[in-house]
Amino acid sequence: MKFLDFVSVRLAFWLVLGILIGYYWPPNILWLGIVVLLAIGVLGSIKFRLKTTKVLVFGIALALTMTLIGMFTVARSHPRNHSAHFSRISSKTDSQLQLKIQEVLTSSPYSQRYVVRVLSVNGHPTTGKSILSIGIHANLTTLSVDDEIVLYGTATTVPPPLNPNQLNYQEYLRKQGIYHQINVHSKGFRKTKRPSKTVVGRASQFREHLISKLRTYDFGAAQLGVIQALLLGQRNAIPEDTYTSYKDAGAVHILAVSGLHIGILLLIFQFLLRPLEQLPYGRSLTLIVVVILLWMYAVLAGLSPSVVRAVTMFSFIAYALYLNRPTNTFNIITLSLVFILLIHPLFLFQVGFQMSYAAVFSIVWIYPKLQSFWYPKNSVVRKTWQLLSVSIAAQLGVLPISLFYFHQFPSLFFISNLLVVPFLGILLGAGLLLLVLAYFDILPKMVLYGYNEAVGVMNAVVSWIGEQEAFVFRDIPFDIAQLALGYLLIFGLVFTFTKSSFRNLVFLLCAIIGLFSYSIVIDVIAKQDERLLLAHQNRNTVILYQNGRTLQVFAEDTTRSKPLLTNYKIAQRIDTVVSSTLRNSYSLNTNQLIILDSAAVLPNTVRQPDYLLLTQSPRINLTRVIETLQPKMILADGSNYTSYVTRWKQTCLEKEIPFHYTGKDGYYQFPN
Repeated sequence: MKFLDFVSVRLAFWLVLGILIGYYWPPNILWLGIVVLLAIGVLGSIKFRLKTTKVLVFGIALALTMTLIGMFTVARSHPRNHSAHFSRISSKTDSQLQLKIQEVLTSSPYSQRYVVRVLSVNGHPTTGKSILSIGIHANLTTLSVDDEIVLYGTATTVPPPLNPNQLNYQEYLRKQGIYHQINVHSKGFRKTKRPSKTVVGRASQFREHLISKLRTYDFGAAQLGVIQALLLGQRNAIPEDTYTSYKDAGAVHILAVSGLHIGILLLIFQFLLRPLEQLPYGRSLTLIVVVILLWMYAVLAGLSPSVVRAVTMFSFIAYALYLNRPTNTFNIITLSLVFILLIHPLFLFQVGFQMSYAAVFSIVWIYPKLQSFWYPKNSVVRKTWQLLSVSIAAQLGVLPISLFYFHQFPSLFFISNLLVVPFLGILLGAGLLLLVLAYFDILPKMVLYGYNEAVGVMNAVVSWIGEQEAFVFRDIPFDIAQLALGYLLIFGLVFTFTKSSFRNLVFLLCAIIGLFSYSIVIDVIAKQDERLLLAHQNRNTVILYQNGRTLQVFAEDTTRSKPLLTNYKIAQRIDTVVSSTLRNSYSLNTNQLIILDSAAVLPNTVRQPDYLLLTQSPRINLTRVIETLQPKMILADGSNYTSYVTRWKQTCLEKEIPFHYTGKDGYYQFPN
C-alpha cells in the first residue's frame, strides 16, 4: 500500500501543515480569507481547463489551497479575529459577566473549575471561552453543564509556567481555543433562572441521572468508578491506585470512551443487526441504523469532545466496511480526519486525537501484514494471534506519541490487552443492558452481582500486571525530534520486513542511524550542561544546580521540592539527584549570592553582592538593607508573603535596582 497514492492522504498532509503554520504564525484572517477564495478559484479554473487532476500544476495548486484552508480554519479560533470576543470588550476592572457552563472539569483541593462560554460583558453580547475557577467553600453551589451565572470579575490571561519543563497549562488551554481565566469566590455569583438548553447539556444531564441511578446499587467503589469510565466516559470517580494500575499495565485506554470502545460497539451493532441485511437494501439500512446507534451512545456518554471525535471517525469506518474494499478503509479513515479537522482544527493538538488516529491507521496498515506472516490452522491459536497482532499494531502506532507525552512504556501491554480486550466487548454489551435496567429500576441482583464481580476480576488482573514494576520503564526522555525519528524507524521496519529491497533497507538503516546519532548527541550535550537557577514553589525556597547529568537541590524543605523536579529530571536527562540544605551565601563563578531569610541576619563580611535573595518573609527595612549591602539585583521567591513582595518591588523601583519575583516572573537562571 503506497500512502501517497491516496488523494485523501495528500489532502490531510497539506491541511495539517496549514493548521500548524496558522497556529504558530497566526495570519490576518481578512486577507487570508481573500487569498483562500482566490486559491479556490484558481484551482477550479485549472481543473476546468485541463479536464484532469493528474497534472503537476493542479497538484501544486491543490496543495497550496489545502494549506491555506488549514491556516484559515485555525485562524478562526484566535480571539483577535473575532470583534465580539469578550477579551476585546472587558476592561482591567471588574465587569458584569454572564457565563454559561460548557464543561465541568476535575476539581482541585482549593477550587472547582469549569469551561465556560462568556455570553455578555456589561450587557454587551460576546463570544469566546474561558476557564472559571471557583474557590471551594462549605456553601459552594454546584454547577452543571448549561447552567448560566452572573458575576462581577475580570478575565485575565492564563499565566505561563513558573518553572522550567513544567506542564505548560497556558499552552494546553491555548490548543483548546482558551486564552483566559476568571477567578471568583463561591459567594461572588448568582445562577440565572431558566437558562437555555443545549444538546450537550441535555446529554450531560441524562448521563448524571444514570450515574445517580448506579450509585443506588451495591457496587464496589473501584468497580463503580471503572463502570462509569468504561460505559459513560467519566473517570473522576476512579480511585487513584486503580487508575495507576491501569496506567502501569498499559491498559489505561480502557478507562476512556475512545476509538477502542466505539470500534467494539460498531462490531456488536453490526452483529446484532445482521438479520436486517436479508431485507431489500438491507446493507444500506444496517449502515444507517448502526451510525444512529453509535451517535445515540455518544449522547449517552455526554457528547464529550473525545466521544464525538471517536464516533465521527467510526461512522466513516462503518461506511468503509459497508463498501467492503480494504483500500477504501484507509482512504475513508483519512477523509474522516480531514472532515474533523476542517470543523475542529485544534483537535490536531489533543493527545487523544493523535493517539486514536495513530492506533487506527497502524491497525489498518500493520495488522494485515502481521497476519500474512503466520496464519495458524488451530482456531484458538489463530484468534489469540489475531488479538495479539491488533495489540502489537496499535502499540507500534502510539508508542512514539506515548513516550513523548508520558515518558513511560509498560512492556507488558500485550498481556493486559490479551487478557482484558477479548472480554471488553462482553463488558460493553452487558454494560449497556445494565444501564437500561438500572435506568428503569429493574436491575436484578444476580446481574448486579455478576457484573460487579466481572469488573472486579478485570481490576485484579490489571492490578497484578501493573505491580510488575520491573517491566514498567519510567522517566524516559523523549523529545519531538525523537518522536519524528521514532516514526521513521517504525515505517522503515514495516517496509523492510514486508518487502525486502535495497531502498527499504537503506531507509531503515538511515532511520536507525539518525535516531541513535541524535540520542548520542543529546546525551553529550546533557553531560556538558551546567546551570544554576532559582525555582518557584509556594512556602519553600528551592535552588537547583545542574552539573551535567547530576542535579544538586538546595531547599528549605527538600521533601516538598521533589514533585517540582519530576519533569525537570526527564527533560534534562538527570541521572543523579543530591539534596542539600540551604546556606546563607553562594559563590557563582565571580558572582556572589546572599540569602536573607526570616532570621533577617545581615552578613558582616560581604558587601556589594551581585544578588540578594529574600526568603521566608524577613521583617526588614529594605531601604536600609540596600544602603548597607548595596546589592546589584534583588530576588524574591514563593516563600514570601505577597504583601511583602509588593512593598519590596516598590522600594526597588525607587532605588532603581532590578527586582525579580518568581511568583510572577517565573524562575530565574543565573548567568554562567
